[in-house]
Amino acid sequence: MAFCASAAYLIVILLVTPAVAISASDRVAMAGFAIDRNEVTIGEFAAFAEASKLKTAAEREGGGHEWEGGWKRRRGWWFRTPFGAAPQTTAEPAVHVTWHEAQNYCASVGGQLPTRDEWRRAAYREEGGGSTAGFVMGTTYPYPTGADPEGANTNGADQWPRHAARGMTRQGVNGLYDMGGNVWEWLADLDGVNALTAGGSWWYGSEKMREDEMQWKPADLYVVYIGFRCAYDMRS
Repeated sequence: MAFCASAAYLIVILLVTPAVAISASDRVAMAGFAIDRNEVTIGEFAAFAEASKLKTAAEREGGGHEWEGGWKRRRGWWFRTPFGAAPQTTAEPAVHVTWHEAQNYCASVGGQLPTRDEWRRAAYREEGGGSTAGFVMGTTYPYPTGADPEGANTNGADQWPRHAARGMTRQGVNGLYDMGGNVWEWLADLDGVNALTAGGSWWYGSEKMREDEMQWKPADLYVVYIGFRCAYDMRS
């Protein structure tokens, strides 16, 4: 399956997209940057799409994708109806979103997708934001949930057959949610037409939550288990 980017389309979106309000209290401050505490939700992305008149690639092309011995298009699956029907809550993560659409959303709220280095620090090394969840300042953990993957939404024995809504899983390092499991998340890093994703998802086992399991995927890909969150420069 071919996925094609349109530079002109991206430029237009960036120029016309108005800002979407987001509360700074939903962000965790690190040294030099801040990062969203949670994955961007359906409700948040819908507000952006309405304000910017965005029609996502999944909408335009008839539906998002799921893996079944290869990428299979699922008619009617897009960010508002991730599994072909209205979600239980719009606090579920926004999926079926390309890297470009995610980056444009982040720009609209004054941020950008997190870099690999920002993700690594926020997901695995406690810098103080998650101290109330029992993590030790200055400690680097193997999983975003700490010493083990318990409490994350993976394909293991947990209560979520698919992705979980905001704040339902175990709070992780630096007070963040779903940096491991739930949905893969786009990172800022590009390698040609591919973009880096991190964290694993409900589709995969807990081993994909680890730092060395990040995966490159086509930046134009839109599937049911890739979402995102934003980071914000705090240096200026």
